[in-house]
Amino acid sequence: MYAGPQYGQAEAGLYGAQSGYGGDGYDGANMGAFGSKQVRMAFIRKVYGLLTIQLTISVGFIALFVFSEGMKGFARQNTWLIWVAFGATFVVMIMLACCGDLRRQTPHNYILLFLFTLAESFLLGVISSVYKTEAVLIAVIITAIVCLSLTLFAFQTKIDFTVFNGIAFVAVIVLMVFGLVLAFWPNKIAYLIYSALGALIFSAYLVIDTQMLIGGTHSVQISEEEYVFATLNLYLDIVQLFLFILQLVGEATKN
Repeated sequence: MYAGPQYGQAEAGLYGAQSGYGGDGYDGANMGAFGSKQVRMAFIRKVYGLLTIQLTISVGFIALFVFSEGMKGFARQNTWLIWVAFGATFVVMIMLACCGDLRRQTPHNYILLFLFTLAESFLLGVISSVYKTEAVLIAVIITAIVCLSLTLFAFQTKIDFTVFNGIAFVAVIVLMVFGLVLAFWPNKIAYLIYSALGALIFSAYLVIDTQMLIGGTHSVQISEEEYVFATLNLYLDIVQLFLFILQLVGEATKN
């Protein structure tokens, strides 16, 4: 199982489709329709509650595949499950990104989000099993520290990063092309640059999506009805950041 540029490029493509700059999940600066501060805070708590559940499931799958030789062997003997999981993430992603009514409708939105999380967590577990246990643990710790720091920064800073959403989307497209080139012409130095750029881009996306969640005076914001959409945004930011950091740490810990 190769966890190089091909996977990162494909996932970036899914993220780009989900990101949907200017889509119906976003609104402009006039936020009067979003109600009171209490409503917004309840929305933020719901999003981070769902995100915590997603990350807990993902970490559980990663630990299961990293520490269990039986699970590693099971994944190698049943490679079709990897393709099923990858297909499931793609289909559910499209459904949540393109069908606004579906992602706002309970319990359908929760079911789809749960299915997506299971499929994505399985893929994360399989990919993590390729790396040394030490590399995976370091990547998890670094990702947690970076995500916490960037989230606190996004909540505190007066700079409006949501205006750079379009530029970030273009950067993802460039990253996809970079990953496609590396898939055919692999190069260790270029691979490290690719991983570092990926980590940087999705760090920026985490700040942007967090500020969209916060609301207030930010230029681009997410409606309080779009709690599943907002959760998916943040979850994918963290997943992508973890994968790129894992690639960097994996290369650094090779013998």
